[in-house]
Amino acid sequence: MTSDSDFAIQCPLPLRDYPVIVMAHGGGGRLMHQLLEHVFWPAFQNPLLAQQHDGAVAWLSGRIAFTTDSYVVRPLFFPGGDIGTLAVNGTVNDLAMCGARPQYLSAGFILEEGLPMWTLWRVVQSMKSAAAAAQVQIVTGDIKVVDKGTGDGLFINTSGLGCVETELSISPSRVRPGDTVLLSGDVGRHGIAIMAVREGLSFDSPIQSDCAPLVAPVRKLLDAGVEIHCLRDLTRGGLATALAEIAATSGWRISLDEAAVPVEEGVKGACEMLGFDPMYVANEGRFIAIVAPKDATRALELLRSEPKCAQATRAGQVLDEKDGIVTLKTAFGSTRILDMLSGEQLPRIC
Repeated sequence: MTSDSDFAIQCPLPLRDYPVIVMAHGGGGRLMHQLLEHVFWPAFQNPLLAQQHDGAVAWLSGRIAFTTDSYVVRPLFFPGGDIGTLAVNGTVNDLAMCGARPQYLSAGFILEEGLPMWTLWRVVQSMKSAAAAAQVQIVTGDIKVVDKGTGDGLFINTSGLGCVETELSISPSRVRPGDTVLLSGDVGRHGIAIMAVREGLSFDSPIQSDCAPLVAPVRKLLDAGVEIHCLRDLTRGGLATALAEIAATSGWRISLDEAAVPVEEGVKGACEMLGFDPMYVANEGRFIAIVAPKDATRALELLRSEPKCAQATRAGQVLDEKDGIVTLKTAFGSTRILDMLSGEQLPRIC
């Protein structure tokens, strides 16, 4: 854990004069330049960013994937991550779900006047570490400062570019009857980790967010030639909403087996106490791969060989029924329909 003294040593901003963000940090002048020079550029340094141009000019070949997302999590820091790791991993994972190898990110920061400089520095350092782990470069960005009371501390937008190196067309429209639904691990930890901090809840075993990059397990499937029909990371709305979206787009029924969906005991207990359904609780390091039946066993073994996916399971199947719904076989043997989440169980989680 980094301390205030570490910040004072490592971040050479004139803290005596500017220990918090002021409006002038977004004004385009000397203070903004100091912020860039001492906080952002050292963290994200690379040849493209060093050009200090209005944008980054980079080489990409073949098909590309492009995505963007904004992050407004509250609180900014939580067990297993923070808004910075979310901003990098969330965008990297969206690219991975397209079958792309992520390469470049942009990062736009909306800072609220009065945000402690120490908080911003911690977030930027988290983004630096997450980008290194995902093997991507942050090559361009933007800073805006808003009046105190209008920004909730810090918002981040990240956009990402990646090269699609596979000839597969990976999308919900490619889903077919007989396909197997593979789940990369346990569900619900991110949402419950956020809620625990937000509401001051404590558990016998602390619940850590699953926030992580998903490039490595996806690349392992692609490099092995697995016939992947669809990939989807499980963020807001959780496993149930992701499958409901895919079923609605493809038109085929998807059957999910509750007994095959891992849920940590602490998450189960928290969901029971709070009245949440873990099938709908958000994740930030989990995904589903819908693959051709001939490759299902091999794909599952490949996923389990990745440390982040050691709990991967065969969680469901695509049925030859053209009604576009998701059914759940419960632990009691009954069947119920899983619809898309109406509203949000846990707002402001990513």
